[in-house]
Amino acid sequence: MSKYVIAIDQGTTSSRAIIFDRSGTIVSVGQKEHEQIMPQAGWVEHDAAEIWQNVQEVIGIALGRADLTRHDIAAIGITNQRETAVVWNKKTGAPVYNAIVWQDTRTQDIVDRLAADGGTDRFKEIVGLPLATYFSGTKIAWILENVEGAREAADAGDLLFGTTDCWVLWNLTGGADGGVHATDVTNASRTLFMDLETLEWRDDILEVFGVPRSMLPEIRSSSEVYGHAEDSSLLRETPIAGILGDQQAATFGQAAFEAGESKNTYGTGCFLIFNTGEEIVHSKNGLLTTVGYKLGDAPTHYALEGSIAVTGSLIQWLRDQLGIIESAPQVEELSASVPDNGGVYIVPAFSGLFAPYWRPDARGAIVGLTRYANKGHIARAALEAVAFQTRDVLDAVNADAGVDLTELKVDGGMVANNALMQFQADVLGVPVVRPVVAETTALGAAYAAGLAVGFWNGLDDLSANWQEDRRWEPEMDEAERDRQLRNWRKAVTKSMDWVDDDVK
Repeated sequence: MSKYVIAIDQGTTSSRAIIFDRSGTIVSVGQKEHEQIMPQAGWVEHDAAEIWQNVQEVIGIALGRADLTRHDIAAIGITNQRETAVVWNKKTGAPVYNAIVWQDTRTQDIVDRLAADGGTDRFKEIVGLPLATYFSGTKIAWILENVEGAREAADAGDLLFGTTDCWVLWNLTGGADGGVHATDVTNASRTLFMDLETLEWRDDILEVFGVPRSMLPEIRSSSEVYGHAEDSSLLRETPIAGILGDQQAATFGQAAFEAGESKNTYGTGCFLIFNTGEEIVHSKNGLLTTVGYKLGDAPTHYALEGSIAVTGSLIQWLRDQLGIIESAPQVEELSASVPDNGGVYIVPAFSGLFAPYWRPDARGAIVGLTRYANKGHIARAALEAVAFQTRDVLDAVNADAGVDLTELKVDGGMVANNALMQFQADVLGVPVVRPVVAETTALGAAYAAGLAVGFWNGLDDLSANWQEDRRWEPEMDEAERDRQLRNWRKAVTKSMDWVDDDVK
């Protein structure tokens, strides 16, 4: 009997394959970063062919490090960067353009054009999302409008669209030779095209965007057998049985299955999800309404989400663009070299401000600079920006939910930073709790796949696996917290109203 489940985690900066045992413990990991392509300001792209090549390699690395073969693997789960759009030719398997990443803002003109009739909330009651560059829909429209031959090929039925889960699934199941073109409800809910109630594509919205329905994948549940790995794969004949968008996967991996439970994931961006159960709740405070998960034929679970564009990528920016640090872990050491932020605040609105502000006109700002400020203050302000943005989102969640959260479960790469987690607790005024397995995104995808093939018997099995690793209690006094929050919110206002006819 197979003893393990493997999760493919196709993220914004890297692709990973992680093997888990029945207790939800990591057995081995394979990981490869892919190139971040930025042709001009506001444009962020990935080479989808490179991503697929890396996925194949990390599967081999993970299996090799654990000395396992396909016979040891019960199922494959997939999780992914959600809104990143890939458009490819179904006959050749070749992308017609680089994948346009969720952070990319080039489609603002398309957003403005669509919002001219009904505003940015034009489709929100149906799809749960405002019109924004963040989501896949405008990215597909841009490709069809700007890539030579794309419109004609799409109208002829030759092009397919998918978020990166769909791209990996299609290739893993045979690609141009019979690959399965499907996605799950969580990823479909991030396109601007899916009706939250019916879980089906809306032809009227597709017509407005100018996107042929023939391009779109079949919408399936988050936990079922979609197909099997092709013969050339190291995992050949293994069922692919779980798909969840990365933030929903992290929520599932945190065992936040019931209404009122939540988590915050610290990755390239930061994403707080609040489970609303089987009820669709429309936010009045700048949050997104999204699908949380759907297990086979069971009822759909929905969620409110606060999406923050730039958190971990801000630390990457300090490393790669400014050269202040040589590796991401150094930011904690550098920030500890100063007793406070020296009055410096960073608002990392590199892609505009996401939740709860939704201000595409905002751009990154460093405020409060004096000659006293040094790179330690910059590093500390960068870490604090992550926590401040999370506080803004949590306030919106509390307002929409009508009851305040009493603690926050956290996961993702940045939760290894103890100083950040302590400051997060201080700023929130509630405990912050880290699980033993912090890689909950991959774990959630593994869980969904394992449930579909009977590797785990039910949600109780998964809840029993969750264990607390560390808890941070608030230590900052209320007056100091309020002072810092006032300064942070003042800094946020300085980032707004920047993009205009002179600045794109």
